[in-house]
Amino acid sequence: MTGYEQADRLRRIPPYLYARLAPMFAERRARGWDMIDFGIGDPDLCTPPCIVEEMCRQAAVGENQKYSTSAGERDLRIAVADWYRRRFGVDVDPDTQVCITIGSKEAVFNIAQAFVDPGETIIAPSPGYPVYSGAAAAFTGAECVRVPLRPERDWLLDVDECPQGARMLYLNYPNNPTGATCDAGYLRRVQDWCRDNGTIMCYDNAYSEMCYDGYRAPSALEAGPDCIEFGSFSKTFNMTGYRLGYAVGHPDLVAGLRKCKGQTDSGAPIFVQKAGIAALGMYGEDGRPPQAIVDNMGVYSERRRVLVEGLRELGFDVRMPKGTFYVWFDCGMSSFEFTERMADLGVIVTPGSGFGDSAEGYIRMTVTEPVERIRTALERMGRGSYE
Repeated sequence: MTGYEQADRLRRIPPYLYARLAPMFAERRARGWDMIDFGIGDPDLCTPPCIVEEMCRQAAVGENQKYSTSAGERDLRIAVADWYRRRFGVDVDPDTQVCITIGSKEAVFNIAQAFVDPGETIIAPSPGYPVYSGAAAAFTGAECVRVPLRPERDWLLDVDECPQGARMLYLNYPNNPTGATCDAGYLRRVQDWCRDNGTIMCYDNAYSEMCYDGYRAPSALEAGPDCIEFGSFSKTFNMTGYRLGYAVGHPDLVAGLRKCKGQTDSGAPIFVQKAGIAALGMYGEDGRPPQAIVDNMGVYSERRRVLVEGLRELGFDVRMPKGTFYVWFDCGMSSFEFTERMADLGVIVTPGSGFGDSAEGYIRMTVTEPVERIRTALERMGRGSYE
């Protein structure tokens, strides 16, 4: 036998964005180039020490070295429910409305597997996280309708442009890749539309704690109970490699997610979940973030300012984002062409086209480099050369 063909559903999914870009950057690194990386959204700041210490302590306990469950440890589910009460003023039942996930990415995928049948419709924002319109739809045999987000609407999804009767809708604010934000009133209007149309609202709130300039991101559950929301420890606590997240929402939706996960995983490591309890416990009773998170966001805020102001000086029209650690702008040419040009300057960026066809001509940059490195990258861009 000469080879094995992939299933049709897998062939329909384009290669993951960073898998396609990696060879371009790796070739230059192999030549000894100093590549300044604004690409993938992986925090460069460290996990708060108290979380690391708790994980190490819990990992030494024999009972914590065993399988967890696909629903997650009950003490972490209680901690998540308590955090929702403190942070958003929302009461949820840890036994029926919370599920611990292996990061939020798998939950974004699995919720579609649990509730969408072949031929049904999934609505995904464009630009948007590729999993919404890619694997989540393809592996269910669903049709994906990509609804464009528009700068003149502050990158907010307009439900009037969405097809009626869709089975599921994905939404994400603070938004990856645009950095756009919304308020609870907007989420209420979207949830009302979903309820009227029999559409499941899936809200990706992974960046809820990455906010600036006095803005505090809401939860979709503040707008009502008829949804499921995904959160993550990855960005809030710089815990991307720990793979820990949670889903909170309507009991029927959480039950479906749990059932799907029960067939595919045995839960995140128990000792990592114990560290998650310590992380959420850092928040005060008033829901205010701990000093470690405030300090981290201060670092990202300064980097954001330097990058945005520098890009403006280079002639780009860039909005100062109030959420995430992404800077999003129109580059004035093909996204991939701009990305290639930047690679020739030793600067790694992400083409907007990787987030949907409607984002062609845009670029995303992540402020995961120190200020000095950001200034160096801007200098290279200004003179148009690596040297």
